[in-house]
Amino acid sequence: MSNRKWSFGLIVLVLIFGYVLLRFFSSTVKVDDLVQQMEQNNTENTSIKHVVLIAQELDNPFWREMQQGADEAAAKLGMKIDYMGPIRIHPPEQMKLLEKSIAARPDAILVQGINDPDYDLLIGKAIDQGIPVITVDADEPGSRRLAYVGTDNREAGIQMGKLLVKDADGSGRIGVMIGSELADNQRLRLEGFRSIISAAPGFEIVDVRSSNISRIGAAKQAEAMLSERSGIDIIVGFSALDAAGILEGVKAARKEAVRIYGFDDLETTRKSIAQGEVMASIVQQPREMGAQSIHLLDQLFKGKKLSAQHFIDTYILDREQMEFGGSGR
Repeated sequence: MSNRKWSFGLIVLVLIFGYVLLRFFSSTVKVDDLVQQMEQNNTENTSIKHVVLIAQELDNPFWREMQQGADEAAAKLGMKIDYMGPIRIHPPEQMKLLEKSIAARPDAILVQGINDPDYDLLIGKAIDQGIPVITVDADEPGSRRLAYVGTDNREAGIQMGKLLVKDADGSGRIGVMIGSELADNQRLRLEGFRSIISAAPGFEIVDVRSSNISRIGAAKQAEAMLSERSGIDIIVGFSALDAAGILEGVKAARKEAVRIYGFDDLETTRKSIAQGEVMASIVQQPREMGAQSIHLLDQLFKGKKLSAQHFIDTYILDREQMEFGGSGR
């Protein structure tokens, strides 16, 4: 009886061993097949250039538009875009993604400037490894990036200032909302805006606050601004979420007579302009930024030298233009 049990146990062990061996052999074959497929793909796709686009915030509409523009241009020029970014705005995460991207050795990298010396060093590291870097949306002028593609942010601030002075009745106490005190593009927009307002008699900037690129932050800061500073009759927002947030803050403070000016053309901003709640917005063209960046890389890959700055025009979007179906471009 015991011999039978031993024999049965031995048979079971042999079967189990055979099954494990078969699975191992099958797995090895599959791995070999995958390796062959990867080698074949690499051989077939040597002409395809892989470009990494690192967004400030992964699902932000502005960056999704830029991705679309880059994808469309890449499809025509034999490139592939690998799009990535933090779930929420977080510059340290952008730095980590840049570092990981360099390690992956793509053919080029598109990044937003974040005005950080360590970031400059990473860009230099990429250049040293033969990976071209182009900044988009915000520049990193102190780095070794090859080119910047985006808005002339100081000029956009000037454009906002001229628009406001033209619209107002010769005077105005102005509150300003910037997206971030650290962002170079926000600093330049404010600088350009100040240059116009300071030269316009009857106009005064009485408060400048940061929304932290958040609609909720803009709403809270706008409400606080109106309660703490008397006589503000105009509030200007310089990042995409500011106009919607400022509008909420104005309503919470029961100061509906305040005139609001925004930046970019999110759907909420467009609706508020159509309803007369926001006066106008200075609109960037992120899709064109993405496309232009890819066209520049195409020139670079063909041996052409790039100029350092490539500005994409902004335009004014107001109620009149929307009613007549125009974009102001």
